[in-house]
Amino acid sequence: MSLETMSEAISRLERAGYGGSFRTERGGLLCPACGGWHPASDIGIDEIVRFEGDSDPADEAILFALDCAHCESKGTYVSAYGPTMEPADVQVIRSLLDHRRGR
Repeated sequence: MSLETMSEAISRLERAGYGGSFRTERGGLLCPACGGWHPASDIGIDEIVRFEGDSDPADEAILFALDCAHCESKGTYVSAYGPTMEPADVQVIRSLLDHRRGR
């Protein structure tokens, strides 16, 4: 069994309607469809896909399939994962996951 690559996962999600890329800004996420800034707690997670390099922690990444509660659009969000993760991404991912767990 071969593992899905990042580009294969993004292509699969695009075919499923996850058209644009969310990006971090000011501790929240910018929606690719409505262009609005939203706290991560207002964004739903539909799927999470982790990618790990064979031996290099710098090769780790995480892909989220997200939906915007404000405009009901779907998109993706990609970040490095592990020691190379940007501080802004740490804050947003923590908030996304905490909200998903109901905290």
